[in-house]
Amino acid sequence: MTSTPTSSTSVKTSRRLLALGLGVTFAALGSAIPASAQTTGSAALVAGYTGSAEESANNKAFFEAVLDSVAEKQAANPSLRSVTVYYNASQAPSFRSQISSAASIWNSSVSNVKLQSTSGSGDFSYYEGNDSRGSYASTNGHGRGYIFLDYAQNRRYDSIRVAAHETGHVLGLPDHYTGPCSELMSGGGPGTSCTNRYPNTAERSRVNQLWANGLAKALDKLNKVR
Repeated sequence: MTSTPTSSTSVKTSRRLLALGLGVTFAALGSAIPASAQTTGSAALVAGYTGSAEESANNKAFFEAVLDSVAEKQAANPSLRSVTVYYNASQAPSFRSQISSAASIWNSSVSNVKLQSTSGSGDFSYYEGNDSRGSYASTNGHGRGYIFLDYAQNRRYDSIRVAAHETGHVLGLPDHYTGPCSELMSGGGPGTSCTNRYPNTAERSRVNQLWANGLAKALDKLNKVR
């Protein structure tokens, strides 16, 4: 785990390197487009990462950032009666199919929130590129975030599982690298032979609980910060 200090006048933001159990966690200034998406020459991924309290907090921060974004949309469209999280995958064209499959998996698995593609401003975005730290999700802590999909990792692991796992963080689930292959959020813990792409019963139940009455929760959250 490494850390990048920020100045006293800068807003500290958190990037969560999920990497399906193969990453590290660090703090950095948020940006609209990940710098790693413009790099080349991915190095060997770090193995054996077992998670930390800091990463758990960052997972929660990303979910709350998405909730903030949903709250803003609800305030602008009070007639909405269901929770829809919009994503933009235009910056990850190589993974368009995998992202679509991941969204379909989640949409068929849970009932209180739905994922929908948009070509405009979404609640979060996907990017692709080379990064030695693997795939991860990131938030600037202000209602915006993105998922980065690493080429090398997606060649080693089941690519739809990678996308579905990272998307699980958007919906509020933490990593659990010591879990079995049947647990989607165990990520890369079970190894490259694991190809399960679906959340288990407990994971589905948890997401439904988190998004139950989601619009009311989003509006309540928005009102508290006004």
